[in-house]
Amino acid sequence: MSHKRHKFVMEFPEDFNQLELLNTHGHLIPRGASSLWSESKFEEEEEEEEEEEVEDHSEEWYLEKEESLEGKPVELILWAVENNRLSTVQRLLTADPLLVHCCDEDGYTPLHRAAYSGHVDVISALLTTGSKVNPRTIDGWTPLHSACRWSRVTAVSFLLQHGAELNAQTNGGLTPLHLAASYTSSSKTDSAHTLELLLSQRHLKPGLCSSSRETASEVARRSGPHHFLFEMVEDCVNVVPVS
Repeated sequence: MSHKRHKFVMEFPEDFNQLELLNTHGHLIPRGASSLWSESKFEEEEEEEEEEEVEDHSEEWYLEKEESLEGKPVELILWAVENNRLSTVQRLLTADPLLVHCCDEDGYTPLHRAAYSGHVDVISALLTTGSKVNPRTIDGWTPLHSACRWSRVTAVSFLLQHGAELNAQTNGGLTPLHLAASYTSSSKTDSAHTLELLLSQRHLKPGLCSSSRETASEVARRSGPHHFLFEMVEDCVNVVPVS
């Protein structure tokens, strides 16, 4: 199955701060075909969207949704991975294993969607079927970036165990650590655990700078309560006087 899309390289001015944009417009980050990046929303509309995201649907609703997407395997699998419909994902991949490599107009693959949704069983099924662990979106995001952006700590751990590129940088120079440090998650606990997990990785490069010349530590210092965790990667200070 072939998918054509235009590729382009985004250029960022030197004073562009992508993380500040995430903090103010993070809800508009392209999340598959439902991207809202080009639209302007009022706060009331944003609250309604958040309520819709956590709304529980009946099994009948999911089955009706799946039925409406039958005959559109790419749309169906992208929807199914995001909604944790494991049996549907497995059925689609059995029929056409190449679906694991499909993507939407923003370059988000099934693995990206499963990662930012935190569905580890789906992630496992995708990797088992042959999904690449480090595919890139148009903006240069890997699934690990997506999982860190939404503080899906279990997904982050699973991806790292399966070869996710720990120090990958987006087109704007952001690493997974930058995104975890930006403290944009609604869960304080998950945000802290995600940051702590990344900081505990042996091959982490915490000093990498974004296009706005900020390290993840500097981001954490100005944007959240978890900057103290960066003591894990700071050089130890010898307090014993040298004789």
